[in-house]
Amino acid sequence: MDPPETLTSSTDDNNNNLRRRRGGGGGGGTELDSSSVEASSSSDDVTSDVRNDESKVDRKEENEEKKETTPLKYVYRASAPAHRRNKESPLSSAAIFNQSHAGLLNLCIVVLIAVNSRLIIENLMKYGLLIGSGFWRSSTSVRDWPLLMCCLSLPIFPLAAFLVEKLAQKNYMTEYVVVTLHIIITTASILYPVLVILRCDAAFLSGVTLMMFACIVWMKLVSYAHTNYDMRQLARSADEGENSEINYSYDVNIKSLAYFMVAPTLCYQLSYPRSASIRKGWLARQLIKLVIFTGLMGFIIEQYINPIVRSSQHPLKGDLLYGIERVLKLSVPNLYVWLCMFYCLFHIWLNILAEILRFGDREFYKDWWNAKTIDEYWRLWNMPVHKWMVRHIYFPCLRNGLPKGVAVLISFFISAVFHELCIAVPCRLFKFWAFLGIMFQIPLAILTNFLQNKFKSSNLGNMTFWCFFCIVGQPMCVLLYYHDVMNRNGSSS
Repeated sequence: MDPPETLTSSTDDNNNNLRRRRGGGGGGGTELDSSSVEASSSSDDVTSDVRNDESKVDRKEENEEKKETTPLKYVYRASAPAHRRNKESPLSSAAIFNQSHAGLLNLCIVVLIAVNSRLIIENLMKYGLLIGSGFWRSSTSVRDWPLLMCCLSLPIFPLAAFLVEKLAQKNYMTEYVVVTLHIIITTASILYPVLVILRCDAAFLSGVTLMMFACIVWMKLVSYAHTNYDMRQLARSADEGENSEINYSYDVNIKSLAYFMVAPTLCYQLSYPRSASIRKGWLARQLIKLVIFTGLMGFIIEQYINPIVRSSQHPLKGDLLYGIERVLKLSVPNLYVWLCMFYCLFHIWLNILAEILRFGDREFYKDWWNAKTIDEYWRLWNMPVHKWMVRHIYFPCLRNGLPKGVAVLISFFISAVFHELCIAVPCRLFKFWAFLGIMFQIPLAILTNFLQNKFKSSNLGNMTFWCFFCIVGQPMCVLLYYHDVMNRNGSSS
């Protein structure tokens, strides 16, 4: 180890070498001084700034050189203070959210996988594989050809809406006639699948799929008609001299409508942000994920949810403690299926569709898992529906003079009606459990808002959301609909 004198001399030599390299020799430094004297006052300021920057770089490089040449025992001396300022423990309430917890999240994932793997193995050893071959090969959904034909004929309604808008653009119809025809078209687009499902004894999965497609078509047609109506009003106001400095281009194009009907959005506009290209490798990986998580959902449903539901009693009849035990036992596999459904639908499938169509806006959801109130959850959970509600229901109600509370009530009412249609129609049973479940979100939103305002620094609102929405609400709806359908089938037979 070199003595301090050797260390000092080596550092001075390094500093001299650095100066010679930057100055390009002694002559270079003289030329720089003479040029700075001959410069104007403004250039002096610039030169001084440059010199300050160079001096900072010099000090930084000198420090680096010192670190490289200084022995370790001269860097940290025993007399140097080890405690310089006040600091909090990483898990204290004042510092817990100022750092990453990725390691703890990875630990939770590993523990979750280990615990559930043990439960899966124990279930298979006790009951065996409960998935029949019919689940994978010969499902009754394949034989529901009337529902398939109904689904394939749904594009008739967008075509009819396009013809109405084309005639309205050429001023062949009055605005009253246009609105009336759109009401008829949108109403028929939702009643037609309902009648087909009720007339045919179709499987539940086929009925749910058809009703979801019908609801999507209905919402897209409403957006198409409402947006074109608004563009006509803006174009007429521009023609009459109002806001003449703004160009409102209004065109009815079959290509824009066709793209809108298959795009992963519910809000119509003439053009959308587009991605540069289609990533084929990324697309293949997403398709593999879709198959894996769909199979995982089927396994959980057949292996866990169906046996629990079949062996349970009606949750509103019989022993209260038994009903609570059944709901809590069903809540965990139901939560897994719901999370897999969210991942498959909102993340994988919508991104696959957007990638194929080069649809640029991929914000199909936000961080709803951090929602502290129910209304915050509904604003983050399903962004296509949320944007549609805000654009075509909520703000039109406000512009027409309705109070904010009434606009929120109307939005929840429309959502409750379509939730009921998507479940009750395939079950052919109208007990309004889904409708009441959605409308119950209003007092629950008031409760979570109260908790969040009262306990601002806590996650009580988030825990209340998870408890009521996932642990209690969804399993209760599953049990209610299952037993009501079974009772209806038993009475009919």
